[in-house]
Amino acid sequence: MASTTRPPLVKGSRAARSTIALKLLMAASGLLFIAFVLGHMYGNLKAFAGEETFNEYAHHLRVLGEPLLPYSGFLWIMRVGLLVALVVHVGSAVALARRAAKARPVKYAVKKNNGSSFSSRTMRWGGVTILIFIVWHLLNFTIVKINPSNGDTGGENPYRLLVDTFDTPWMTVIYLLAMAALALHLHHGTFSSLQTLGFTNSATSRARARAAGWVVAIVVAGGFSLVPLSVLVGIIEK
Repeated sequence: MASTTRPPLVKGSRAARSTIALKLLMAASGLLFIAFVLGHMYGNLKAFAGEETFNEYAHHLRVLGEPLLPYSGFLWIMRVGLLVALVVHVGSAVALARRAAKARPVKYAVKKNNGSSFSSRTMRWGGVTILIFIVWHLLNFTIVKINPSNGDTGGENPYRLLVDTFDTPWMTVIYLLAMAALALHLHHGTFSSLQTLGFTNSATSRARARAAGWVVAIVVAGGFSLVPLSVLVGIIEK
């Protein structure tokens, strides 16, 4: 009798442990991205200090660590690290979604008012939206450096590229929509990460985690949105 019931228990225990591991990987990589976007937002806000300051900051990132690191060495280390974190984050999300689907093979109608937040219900589609935006953002500012105002590529003046990009209304609209998706993702993602790491064991700690989610979402998305809006209305100029 014992020999017939033990394997399913072991199998279920392994599945539970691997699910916890996937959630921990998602939480850790998500917190890494939060740290990155906060730093990236800080750099973007230097556009308010003018062209010289902004371009000096961009140049400093490329020579950071010299002579120990080669030119742009720090940036490439950061890019590789973020790429690994992205693969881990997306891969864990896909694996967890598949497990959830297998655990509930029969579809059923979900009640409209089920207690979940809008940000939690849009996590998957919001994640896909952000991923698509990241690809375009890299093409726009890093890989090809596409200037949407004149179609030029390969520009070496970061400030001019930034201003020309956000001086194009449809580009600003796309960017702001992406920031809205990012805010929703950060709102639920921050709470979910803190929950996975064991910081929501009481009603008070859960409330604080939700508040932290709102703070991170508003600060990051709001901070990123300041620059394109300021360019569009003429506060930041060439």
